[in-house]
Amino acid sequence: MASVTLTFSAPLNVSCQVGDTAYFTATSTSGEFTTDGGAGLTEIGQIREVVNPTSNTPAIICDTSVASSEFGSSPFIAFGKDRSANTSSILGYYAETKFVCDDTSKAELFAINTSIFESSK
Repeated sequence: MASVTLTFSAPLNVSCQVGDTAYFTATSTSGEFTTDGGAGLTEIGQIREVVNPTSNTPAIICDTSVASSEFGSSPFIAFGKDRSANTSSILGYYAETKFVCDDTSKAELFAINTSIFESSK
C-alpha cells in the first residue's frame, strides 16, 4: 500500500497517535469563510508514523490509497481514534452545587437538570 506524508505548520494535537485514522476535506473560500462546500470528510488512511509532533513542522505518515492530488491546495486534515482501543469510562469526576436564596420570603426551585455522555466513543 502507498503512503503519504502530511506536513503541518504548527504542532499537532497531543491526542494524535499512531493507529489513528486520518481524514481530509478540500477547502475553498466563500466570502470571508473557509468551507468544504458540503463535500464532507474523506478517509486518508491509518497513521503509521508521527514525526516531531511538538515542533513547528510536524508530519504524519499514513498508509493510503488516495492520491495526494485529491487533497487540493489547502485541505483540512482531521483524525479519529480507534474505538476499540480508545474507549473511556467514568474517571471519578463529580460536580457539587450549592443553591442559596438570600430572600426571606417564600422561594421555589422549578427544576435542576444534568447531562452525561461518553466523549470518546
